[in-house]
Amino acid sequence: MRKFFTSALIALSAVSVMAQPVTKAGPEKKGELTFTTVKENPITPIKNQYRSGTCWCFSGIAFLESEAIRINGIKDPEAYPDFSEMFVVSHSYQDRAEKYVRLDGNLTFGAGSEIGDVLHIVSDYGLVPQSVQPGTEYGTELPVHGELDAVTKAYVEAIAKNPNRTLSTGWKKGFKGIVDAYLGECPTEFEYNGQTYTPASYRDSYKINSDDYVSFTSYTHHPFYKKFALEICDNWRYDQDWNVPIDDFMAVIDNAIMNGFTVAWASDVSEKGFTRDGLAQLLADAKKTSGSDQERWVGKSGEPAEESAPEEIEATQEFRQKGYDDKSTTDDHGMQIFGIAKDQFGNKYYMVKNSWGEAGKHKGIWYASEAFVRGKSMSIFVHKDALPKDVAKKIGVK
Repeated sequence: MRKFFTSALIALSAVSVMAQPVTKAGPEKKGELTFTTVKENPITPIKNQYRSGTCWCFSGIAFLESEAIRINGIKDPEAYPDFSEMFVVSHSYQDRAEKYVRLDGNLTFGAGSEIGDVLHIVSDYGLVPQSVQPGTEYGTELPVHGELDAVTKAYVEAIAKNPNRTLSTGWKKGFKGIVDAYLGECPTEFEYNGQTYTPASYRDSYKINSDDYVSFTSYTHHPFYKKFALEICDNWRYDQDWNVPIDDFMAVIDNAIMNGFTVAWASDVSEKGFTRDGLAQLLADAKKTSGSDQERWVGKSGEPAEESAPEEIEATQEFRQKGYDDKSTTDDHGMQIFGIAKDQFGNKYYMVKNSWGEAGKHKGIWYASEAFVRGKSMSIFVHKDALPKDVAKKIGVK
């Protein structure tokens, strides 16, 4: 999964005036980049999706945790919410199983999904705290989903063949039983901090409304300022994004960050420039790797980091479209953009919360260049109040 500027864009020099340097990420050796924070919005602690393909959920939940902090004005990090990813994953798997069977198996069934899936689940089922449903009922501390994914896929493939010629009334219970065995049974009511909640009332206690969020993409094979469903396998709900020119797309990100919002980000990370050391740059060539989720995209632990080229590709609208059309840009990973920084040369980078634990030089944070985000983003989600006024007007969002 799943992954700047218009005429109204604030120029980088203007952004610099607003800069409030908070932290510096300095070089450990000569030639490395040093980053100074320009704007940073609150995030919850780094989590680890480990050996699961659920980045879409970890990024979506991270985004909603930051939204809960912002909406409710939570100042104390000790009071930051910690929402359960596996509550969402469980409901998502069950929803997709039903659709898979309805379509006679003509749907991708796997761990991957899109960030919008999180908003569907939150709207339909609610949220629960991590402590109420940790979601690791199979003997490991961190998610390990190979067996779960193999078993659930085999189950729905068997059901989709309809061996009885009429579907039984028991197949959904059977599928739920498998998911519950691995991820825990989703509660309908629970006690938390001395209060009784349902998942819906717990969600509502944080004033989270899925209807308040807007998604964007930027490709030329569909008209701009209209919606279309990204043609990617993980978009199994056929959700539609607003299609806007890349300058408007980037303006949405910048306006959101500079005004205290974060951004849920789906991007291609199968690039040479997306390193395991917390750096993402748009270099000339790309490479594919395999293994667990982090190793799948950026190589195994202990591999020497490749040196980054000093210059990046110009990420034009045409570059984006070519990458989408020839599959050199793919829907790999979901993350959260929460800040803007500059390197020692004045180049702009986005501060990104990943879900690979405290990996890399910056302990789970990546610095993604403006060119990388411009060239390799698949889609973004933001709160509607984060939109620049001209973009909101163009798409009719109030």
